[in-house]
Amino acid sequence: MVAKLAPTGAARSRYRRQQHNNMNPLPTHQSGRADVTARPASSSLARLVDTMMHGSAIACRIVFSDGSEYRNGAAAPEFTIFFRNRRGESRLFRYGHVGLLEAYFDGDVDVDGDIALAFRVALDKGFSHRPNALVKLRNRWHEVRHSNRSIARAKANARAHYGLGKAFYAPWLDRIGMMYTCAYWEDGTRTLEEAQQNKMDHVCRKVRLKAGETFVDVGCGWGGLLFHAWHRYGALGTGINTTTEQVGELNEEIVRQQLTDRIRVIECDFREMPGQYDKLLSIGTLEHAGPHQLPAVVRAHANALKPGGLGVIHFIGHVGSFDTEFYIRKYIFPGGWIPSLHEAIDAMDANGLEVLDVENLRRHYALTLDAWAERFDANWDAIHALDPVRFDERRRRIWRTYLWSCAEMFRSRMTRTHLFQVTVSKGNATKYPMSRSFLYPPAP
Repeated sequence: MVAKLAPTGAARSRYRRQQHNNMNPLPTHQSGRADVTARPASSSLARLVDTMMHGSAIACRIVFSDGSEYRNGAAAPEFTIFFRNRRGESRLFRYGHVGLLEAYFDGDVDVDGDIALAFRVALDKGFSHRPNALVKLRNRWHEVRHSNRSIARAKANARAHYGLGKAFYAPWLDRIGMMYTCAYWEDGTRTLEEAQQNKMDHVCRKVRLKAGETFVDVGCGWGGLLFHAWHRYGALGTGINTTTEQVGELNEEIVRQQLTDRIRVIECDFREMPGQYDKLLSIGTLEHAGPHQLPAVVRAHANALKPGGLGVIHFIGHVGSFDTEFYIRKYIFPGGWIPSLHEAIDAMDANGLEVLDVENLRRHYALTLDAWAERFDANWDAIHALDPVRFDERRRRIWRTYLWSCAEMFRSRMTRTHLFQVTVSKGNATKYPMSRSFLYPPAP
């Protein structure tokens, strides 16, 4: 069963969710006082928790391993975090928010109530912005071990995430194209399916895609955009994908739809894509370049365009230069790295790409992740049944943390992580429209 989506559009409100939970019954602790109701074994721990939660308008409660608790107000808590043992507390001390998340993954910490609001409180307090020396060292060591410098390592990193299989992703992605990138929530959009179709049309219109033109879809996933561009625009697509499992699944679908003479997929690294095309669509690939490979990846994008060709490069980017979140790199996207907007623009400029337009879709990604997280929780039993060993309780906690925390990250007023769509031309454009009006046709 798919979780029902809330109404969307300009006034789409964040509605309440109950956590899909398979944990043991949780203890209850009552108190009428606000803030620290009983001093835990370590007053330093109470102070650390207070920096995370104090002053938030969202009522929350922390129960420590010795039975004492903290509240940030007298109202009924929206969520409760339970430390099951002292190890969970020590991990928070040692590694900050990363230690707390890892304790949750391993069952040293449990959460009751709305887990999204727990992330909202911590993000709005800027808790994850506080540098942790040990986490920085772990992040550097991760780059040493998982750098995308070598093509073999980049392929292994991609397969670790995208190679989990279509059956794992299908229950929680959209039902029309299995698009695993930010959707476009125009006013009045009500479903994830509508939003993803909006996104595909939005990028196709940006590059003025026409019947008979060739285009390359860099990081094509399961081919949703390739099929959409053919059926709606009559464009001939080539997909670039480094994940063996996705390439096999996509080729099966191309054969099933009898489109082998219209659509093809090439298994290769982004730095190796062959040929030149009239148009380029790169939806969510720069995040996989790595800190040292961005110029080479952007150069390959430029080389894939014919002179005068148009492209859209859509990527998660930082405003400013910061380390990419360690837990995402370790547990979700090994080798992944989020470039800054200025680094990406500099690389485009250095490789002869004129930047025609930059659009920030940060808030659209919050709504997209809401939908994915809701569906992931609602369909977990079916996912677990695919392979109870591979998709176990630890995997559930890691992935729901990733989905819910990223939704709140893109929503947060404190975030430094955004989603950019950059429209480019190979060389200076001469015939591109002078305004954005062509992107928004009048309603019928």
